[in-house]
Amino acid sequence: MQDYSGKWLRKPQCVRFEVFGAVACITLNRPEKRNAISHQLIYELRDALLEADDRQDINAVLLQGEGKDFCAGYDLTSSYGDWEPENDAAEQHSYRPAYGSFDNDCWGMERFQAIPDLIFSMHKPVIAKIHGNCLAGGTDLALRCDMIVAADDAKIGFPAIRANGSPPSHMWTYHVGPQWAKRLLLTGDVILGRDAAKIGLVLDAVPADEIDDFAMDLAQRVALVDTELSAAQKRIVNMAMEQMGMLTTQRFAREMDARAHLGTGPARMRFKKDMGEGGLKQALNGRDGPFGDSVIKLRTDR
Repeated sequence: MQDYSGKWLRKPQCVRFEVFGAVACITLNRPEKRNAISHQLIYELRDALLEADDRQDINAVLLQGEGKDFCAGYDLTSSYGDWEPENDAAEQHSYRPAYGSFDNDCWGMERFQAIPDLIFSMHKPVIAKIHGNCLAGGTDLALRCDMIVAADDAKIGFPAIRANGSPPSHMWTYHVGPQWAKRLLLTGDVILGRDAAKIGLVLDAVPADEIDDFAMDLAQRVALVDTELSAAQKRIVNMAMEQMGMLTTQRFAREMDARAHLGTGPARMRFKKDMGEGGLKQALNGRDGPFGDSVIKLRTDR
C-alpha cells in the first residue's frame, strides 16, 4: 500500500487516497458528518480521481466511504446557510453566486456536478462500494460509477425529493428503467442493497461483513486488464448510453433541480423554516416523519 502525496497544494482532509497493487482506493473521509458532500470534499475528490486516471500504475478505482456510511448526501447545513441573506457576501466580489435566479442555480450545479461527472468520463473503471447510507448526493456519486456493489443492509435512495429538489444527476432510469425510477423518485423511499441488486440498481449485494473483501476482489480482478483495453470497453458502453441521450438527460436534470429550488410548496417552505428555527435534525424529522418506515419491501411470494 502507498499513501497518496499527490498534487494538492495542501494536505487533503475530506478524501483519502491509497493504492493497493493496481487499485486506487478513494475514501470519502468525513465520518463525523456521515461523509456528507461539502465543497471541500468534492474538490478533493476531483484531485483524487484525476490522480488515479493519470497514474500508469493504477488500472482500477474503488470508491468508498469511511465510518458507518458511504455518503449520507449533500451537506445541507452549509448549503442552506449559503442561502441566508446575512451570509451572502456576493456584493463584495465580482464572482457569480450559484443561487438567486434560475440561471445562476443551473450554472452553479453544472460547475459542481462537472466534478463527479469525471467518474463517467475518466478512462479508468470506477467501482462504488456502498455500505450504510447512500442517500441523495451519495447516489449522485455512486450511480455514475461503472459498477456498484452493496452490503445487503445498505440503504439507497433520494429522500431529498420530498422537500429539497430533484437529483441533479439522473442515472436512475438507465439502471432500473422508468417504473422503478419513478417509484423511488416520486416517494423518496429507500431500497436495501439486497433488493437494489434484484432490480438492477446495483450489480450485486453481499452480507455487510463481506462487502470489503468482495469489492476489493472485484476491483483487483478488473485491474488485471491493461488500461488500454479496459478504457476501450468502458468508453464503448458509455457511448451506447450517450446514444440513449444520457448526457442530455443530465443537463435537463440540473435544470429541473433548479426549477424545483424555486418552488414555494408547503413541504419546501416548512423545511426551510425548520432549518432556520431548529436546525437540520428538526427539518429532517419534519420532512421524513409523515412517510414513516421508508424502506421499500419487495414481495418474496412470487
